[in-house]
Amino acid sequence: MYHAARYASPTFRRRGGFASFALLFFFYSAFVFSELVLRAATVPAFFGIGLLYLFLFSLPPALFCFGLCKIFSEKVNRILSVIFTVLILVGYDSQLIYYGAFKTYYSAYSFTRAGQATDFVFETLLVIKNMIFPFLLLFIPLVVMIILLKKAKGIFEHHTKAPIIAAVAMVITHCLAVLCTFVTGRGIFSPYDLYFQTSSLNQSVEQLGMFTSFRINIQRLIFGEPDIHLPDDTDSSATEDNSSEEEIPVDNPTVYKPNTMDIDFDTLIANCTDDTILKMHKYFKNAEITMTNDKTGIFEGCNLIYITAESFSPYAIDKDRTPTLYKMMTEGYQFTNFYTPGWGVSTLDGEYVNCLGLIPKSGVWSMNRSSKNLLPFALGNQYRKLGFQTFAYHDHTFDFYGRDESHPNLGYTYKAKGNGLDVKGTWPESDLEMIDKTTAEYLNGNPFHIYYLSGHSLGELISAEFRATEHAVTVSGHMNYTFIGNSMASKNRDLVRDLPLSEECQAYLACNIELDRAMELLLARLEEAGQAENTVIVIQPDHYPYGLSKESIDTFAGHEVEENFELYKSVLIVYKKGMTPQVIDRPCANMDVLPTVSNLMGLEFDSRLLMGKDIFSDSDPLVIFANRSWITDKAMYNQETKEVTSLTGEEISEEYIKSINNIVQAKFLYSAKILENDYYRILFGDSD
Repeated sequence: MYHAARYASPTFRRRGGFASFALLFFFYSAFVFSELVLRAATVPAFFGIGLLYLFLFSLPPALFCFGLCKIFSEKVNRILSVIFTVLILVGYDSQLIYYGAFKTYYSAYSFTRAGQATDFVFETLLVIKNMIFPFLLLFIPLVVMIILLKKAKGIFEHHTKAPIIAAVAMVITHCLAVLCTFVTGRGIFSPYDLYFQTSSLNQSVEQLGMFTSFRINIQRLIFGEPDIHLPDDTDSSATEDNSSEEEIPVDNPTVYKPNTMDIDFDTLIANCTDDTILKMHKYFKNAEITMTNDKTGIFEGCNLIYITAESFSPYAIDKDRTPTLYKMMTEGYQFTNFYTPGWGVSTLDGEYVNCLGLIPKSGVWSMNRSSKNLLPFALGNQYRKLGFQTFAYHDHTFDFYGRDESHPNLGYTYKAKGNGLDVKGTWPESDLEMIDKTTAEYLNGNPFHIYYLSGHSLGELISAEFRATEHAVTVSGHMNYTFIGNSMASKNRDLVRDLPLSEECQAYLACNIELDRAMELLLARLEEAGQAENTVIVIQPDHYPYGLSKESIDTFAGHEVEENFELYKSVLIVYKKGMTPQVIDRPCANMDVLPTVSNLMGLEFDSRLLMGKDIFSDSDPLVIFANRSWITDKAMYNQETKEVTSLTGEEISEEYIKSINNIVQAKFLYSAKILENDYYRILFGDSD
């Protein structure tokens, strides 16, 4: 790339006109160079089979750019060459910045939704500052193009045969690259699997490169996801007669029943003509059923306040500085093995999991896409049927991610900044103020279910997704964790300034002090209204605090935190005044919270139709991570490295690993199909 001008010299041009192809060398070098820079800055393991495909799949787009830049006059070709070079720069640099903020790449769907103007330039500059070296490196192709424009004019001349040669070569090289995927393995997250089947942008970039991954993402956005073949034994715990399982007596008078609804899958299967829906009927008919248990309905009739807390974690709970959160954790159900996996759209996907008990579909905004679907198991819809007041509050702009559409569809009267909730326009906004201004609306003597969410994203810097992926329930805990530019951290600085911690760690605690004060006020208001002993409060995170540096996370943990599992270990609070505290050490995740809360509150649901499990059931636990790694009561399996860690001391068989992998793959697939096909409406019709 750096010597392209030499090939455009008059001497070289006289050698059969091959100087025209110097532009091809430039574009190929630009793609390869940009891929390598992005890979070095974002992919955990630089070396691997992905390097081969990076080089292979960079040639077709280079041939495409080259061919188009040889069709027209020299002037037009020069303009096109600059446009393509700028697009390469913007594409790779924007992905670099996005990854620097959210530890994932933005999808094609997110790009199409980036319609609002950007804010928070200061936060964007902080991300660029942290990624400054690779950010500047990605400008090198543009610098070389500027040199070529001045020093090598001949390479932009019209060439009659070049576009034809480029088109033929593009098809051939693309086919060869694709054929290579057939011979380098077909396991989960292999180049073949990611090219033809599984949608996972992070893993795809690692194995296929950014350009090919984004192209596939666009292709699937337009034409839909591929129909993945799964083995028949996708759930090893399923049995042929699961749907008709009889009541099981125990040693006491209590009879536990299947947590299912009256769904005639046999008739649905017999009358179904759509192949996809038919597969879904068969899968869910035989999916694992969880039973009622000694916790079923113990909070039936109580009010429920359900909270998704921004970047909440065990590090935010301190006996002295966040005493209310500490009280709620220690005097309620304490889950010592709880995880909040990170998903592709950060807070939005975390909220989707929390509210619906489903796995988000990769590459889209699942919560937004669900706004037209029937969602009978959403808590708002469940409690609205029971005649409860159902409000959702959000202390930032009301229409981020179309929440003005999705949250009413969850069953709530939705109020947010600009839509019925008046809070001060600080950044971040105060959760304490949100609680103060909302409790009077529902503490009126009538039963209620409340969902609190708030905040907005650093992503306003780049796109709508940047804005909304950080908007969780309790915006006070929002990044960046500094005392300059974060109003909640500054507000509570005096309470943490004496701690022997870095500024970032102090600021994170200061932010969560605001959440603690909000909970303190909430408990006081419930007490005043005589509802404290009749109200269950559930607090869970949207994601781990990725706004903290790894060094700060290690500081809080007191050791170097393992990044595939431990990084996502988190906290779940289920609290009611006067309840009997209990420690639960079963592996569980936020996907399990909806069925667990539904069981505790005595709500009707079908355990086959949710991807999570009731934590108090006697079913085998399964924690699923975005990269298809998993934890059961027997083992931890790292899908990236294929490393198996036994949790019982016993040898873990290949058959067991294969069985759980099949279950995990099926849950990803059929969760996406529920969203795509509005499957609950097919089962239950239009009635709630």
